[in-house]
Amino acid sequence: LGLGVGTRIPAWGSMIANGRQFMLNAWWISTLPGLALLILVLSINLLGEGLRDILDPRLKID
Repeated sequence: LGLGVGTRIPAWGSMIANGRQFMLNAWWISTLPGLALLILVLSINLLGEGLRDILDPRLKID
């Protein structure tokens, strides 16, 4: 479809996938982008939960 990221643009998913073959010798090639992706996803999740707590009128106690 051609809707994805271009081949010359680095992405965390491709960095993790390309580093699998070097996992025994250079573990940081896949581990560090994986940790960055994990931290990003958890941060977005916590931000969404916080916004829901602030903005949802059903959760407010009078």
